[in-house]
Order: sequence, then structure tokens, then C-alpha cells
Amino acid sequence: MTGARISTLRLAGVTRSFGGHQALRGLDLEISGGEFVALLGPSGCGKSTALNCLAGLLPLTGGQIFLDGERVDQLAPERRGFGMVFQNYALFPHMTVRNNVGFGLKMAKVPKAEAAERVTRALDMVQLTAHAHKRPGQLSGGQQQRVAIARAIVLEPRLVLMDEPLSNLDAALRLEMRAEIRRLHQRLGLTTVYVTHDQEEALSLADRLVVLRDGRTQQIGTPEEVYSRPANRYVASFMGYRTLLDATVTGTRGPHVVVDIAGSPLVGLDRDGVAAGGRVTAAIRPEDLDAVTGDDPPDGTSGTAGTSGTPGLPATVEVVEYHGRELAVQARLTDGRRVHFRTGKRLAPDESVRLVAPPDRVLVFAADDGDGQPSGSGPGPSRGPAGAGDGPSAPEPGEPDSHDPRNPAAAPADEGAAGSSRKSREARDTPKQVAT
Repeated sequence: MTGARISTLRLAGVTRSFGGHQALRGLDLEISGGEFVALLGPSGCGKSTALNCLAGLLPLTGGQIFLDGERVDQLAPERRGFGMVFQNYALFPHMTVRNNVGFGLKMAKVPKAEAAERVTRALDMVQLTAHAHKRPGQLSGGQQQRVAIARAIVLEPRLVLMDEPLSNLDAALRLEMRAEIRRLHQRLGLTTVYVTHDQEEALSLADRLVVLRDGRTQQIGTPEEVYSRPANRYVASFMGYRTLLDATVTGTRGPHVVVDIAGSPLVGLDRDGVAAGGRVTAAIRPEDLDAVTGDDPPDGTSGTAGTSGTPGLPATVEVVEYHGRELAVQARLTDGRRVHFRTGKRLAPDESVRLVAPPDRVLVFAADDGDGQPSGSGPGPSRGPAGAGDGPSAPEPGEPDSHDPRNPAAAPADEGAAGSSRKSREARDTPKQVAT
């Protein structure tokens, strides 16, 4: 089961505004056929807006979308040939699994014999053949999500769009379904655009990541590039550099710089071409910091001597959390700032340590102006109001309904599938649902 393989999908300056709020700002992205691309960021960053623009569920305010050189942003959703997997499954509660999966084929008037064969193959792929006669209410959350995936791939779509499909599942099911999605992608080679706020999910599934913030692209790269070489302070923070310390550059050493933190020097890798005296931020992952105690010989891992006459940053342990083979520790520097690190050493609160890190694992960025850009880089586009989301609470006049039965990839949502904590987000990120 393979759909028509596309060559390239190109988004050129795709923009979407809701009233005075610009939810998506000039997104430029080119996706190759068979590629798995994840749109990654926190709530309100514009990732679901971008996906809905791709699906045709939201008209563009600006920009264009091209599929193999043909402009598609003016086509109705059902004419784009895309399959979509919704966050809340969107299954017909009164239909069997088989009928749910075959619904899009029925709307597309595919001959019955061919439709039955394609549904059987899709159910086999997601390992639901034995559950074909059941209704959604008789299935677990993971099984319901498999039905939603089968319904999308049975259409043999040119592009598969997935809007946070695992967010309603518990931790164990998320891991299971993550492996299932990766297996299906490797088997079918379907071009996929996947929306998530989960960094680990994006890193494990995608060929490339697009990190968004306030509707603006912060970085596009492979998982390794985004994880190891974040483009700015924001991306570093979002991708796990939990300790972010404002500092001042005191000297340079080739590709490295020496910065002053709480009166002690730390050597890090210069990411922005900073100069002596410049204001910077040092970003460090918890696993890259090492705690040196009084019983350890000084090794000079992190550079030169500090005010205590020993290498590293003097700190006092505050909180120790047991995580099996290692401890997660929060410590306080001499100026009161907190740092986070992991260690296999048995530390206790109020214990004094010195924190060191390999220079290449300390990333030094120019001071951030609060909008993902180094200070002095000039003003960026105006930001939306605090708490602004990815879209309005309901479709604007003339916008297609994602659950309109004329859309082969759509189906009404199961209102009980999502928890009450997600209702406000679903209301703004997806068009209204029809009753079943």
C-alpha cells in the first residue's frame, strides 16, 4: 500500500493571522518525498496552525503552498489528496473499526471490492484485524489511535498530516505507538508532517525538525543538529539545555570563550561570534555538568581556576532526586542562581561541590533580546498578546470544517476521547465538531 509518491512540498512565506494576532509568520519550508518532518514547539507557537493551513482547513493570510510545482493552497481539502490523523482520534462511535477505516474510501466512491481489500491491508498493517468488528468504545486509547492512522493511510495519500496524535495516551502507550508510527513510515515511505510539543517524540521520529516560537521559525535541521547545535538560546532551552546562565565574556581561546559566572570563569564554545566584554548566555545540559567534591582531585575539565582557587563553579546542593542509577540535582551558585545536573555520586543537600563541564558542551550565545534573536540584531515582527494560541476558538466564516463528511480524511470527533484539560486547546486548534 503506497500512495502517489511526491517529489517536493514547498511552503513559501506561509502566513496566517487571526484578527490582529499573527499566528504564523512567513514559514518557508521544503520537504522531499518520503521525508518525515516534525513541527515542534510549545502551545501557541503556530505548529497546529501550519498543519491546518497545509490541510486546507485554514485559508492563508499570505504565502503559497506548492506540491510538485503545482499550487495547492487554493484547493479544497478533499481535492488535495492528504490524509490526516487528529489529536482526538475523530472516530465514528457508532461504526465498527472496519467501517471507520473505510469511511474515506466510501466518500471517494472507491469500488466496494477494492475498498474492502485496502481496508483489510490497512488493518493488518496496524495489527487490528482481530478487532475489525468492534466499535471505538470497546478499544483502548492506543487501539483507537491505530484506527485513526489506518483511516489515513488507507486513502494512499500523497501526504500524511498528524496533529499531536499521541498526546492523549499514557506514557507506555506513547512509546508503543511511537514505534508503530516509525515502523509504518519506514514500510510505506509516506511523506509525513507531524506536529508535537514533545522533544523526545520529535527526535525519535523525524528526519528533520522545524522549531517554532510565536509563529516564527527558530531552526530547521536534523535531530542531531537541533539537539547538539541549537541555533539560539530559545532552541537550546527548549531542547534540554536546562541551565542558562547570563554572563560576561572575559577572554577568547580560538573557537572558545571564557565567561565570568558568579565570579568564577567557565570556558565554552562560542556560537555567535561574541567579543570580550559582551553580554552572553551560557547553556549547559544537566548530563554535561559534573560535580567535583572535596574528595575528588581537580582535573581542570572546565578551564581555569575560579575565586576558590580550584576549577569550576562553586555551588551548594539544594535538592536531590533519586532517578535509579543517577541523581537529578538542583544546586545554588554563590550568587543565588540555580543550576541542574545529573550525577552518579551520592550527594546530599547542603553539600559543597564544584561544577565543571567540557568546553565543547558549554554553548555560549549572545544575550537574547527575548524574541529568539541576539541583542542588537534589530527588532523582529511584533509578538502576539500573552497567552495567544494557534488559532481562534471557532472557524472563521468560509473556512472548511475538518469534520465535514465531504472531506474524505475527516470524521466527527469522539467528545469523550479527550480529557477536560485539553478542551480549550482543541477548541482553538481545530474547527468545530459536528454531532454524531
